[in-house]
Amino acid sequence: MEGVVIKGLQVFGDSRGWLAEVFRADETEYVPAMSYLSLTRPGVARGPHEHREQTDYFCFTGSFRLYLWDNRQGSPTYGQKIVFDTEGRPCVAVVPPGVVHAYKNVGVADALVINLPDRLFKGTGKASPVDEIRHEDDLSSPFGLD
Repeated sequence: MEGVVIKGLQVFGDSRGWLAEVFRADETEYVPAMSYLSLTRPGVARGPHEHREQTDYFCFTGSFRLYLWDNRQGSPTYGQKIVFDTEGRPCVAVVPPGVVHAYKNVGVADALVINLPDRLFKGTGKASPVDEIRHEDDLSSPFGLD
């Protein structure tokens, strides 16, 4: 899908656990504006929604199913749908504006997601409207979130 990047992360493990580099400025031109960490319980889905201006830079740790739908009229991949399973491996997904996205914890344990979006939530001082178009009740949405 045009503009979407999904990549596995190299994991460095030893007897203490593991480490994976989530973001490196020397590997992308992407510039995050903030970051947050969220926990998603087993069987729970977040989304679907899209942003008008914001790009999301997600790092998934745990077993997630990622749903993407290109809602950008004029995009060469307009209308394309992708469903991607992380299969418990840490990975990054970069989701540009206009791509509807959702994810679901398909594992049996709580799982973490880090996001490094390129816009501040609600703008400077949290004084602006949220840049989000929700699709939970959109009957034309291709997501069943199964």
